[in-house]
Amino acid sequence: MTESNHEATIRPAEPSDWEQLAALLTAARLPLAGAKESLSGFLLAFRGKELAGSAGLERYGADALLRSVAVAEAERGRGLGVALVRALLAKAANDGVANIVLLTETAESFFARLGFRRIPRQDAPASVRASVEFQSVCPQSAAVMILAPTFSTAEAPQ
Repeated sequence: MTESNHEATIRPAEPSDWEQLAALLTAARLPLAGAKESLSGFLLAFRGKELAGSAGLERYGADALLRSVAVAEAERGRGLGVALVRALLAKAANDGVANIVLLTETAESFFARLGFRRIPRQDAPASVRASVEFQSVCPQSAAVMILAPTFSTAEAPQ
């Protein structure tokens, strides 16, 4: 999968991308816990050889956790985050994911524009609630949001 967004190339993550991804997530103040183990579920955006953005999906049976959506500071405001999430949602739909859940402390309005809705923490699928993000990484104050089986990436803004 290679998609282009204003000269950025979006492609699946490879093991050799880990160091750049870890640096991007650290700069964005996002947790590294579990990210390396879930690297195969990440899409990355590059401008040339520079990592410009990331979005990851951790599968838990029929459900998934959207995590590590980050865009390098110099790249923000160009639609790259939306492009990454839309590409990951399209892949999830093709892979038969039933529900996509996320936790956020700072980007609730961004994800709402993409069709996610806030839910009580206890309403997230049990399999996703068992993840390291729910159990120990993200604080109880983080908003829990879900995109249900009827999700449509066509509704997200370009």
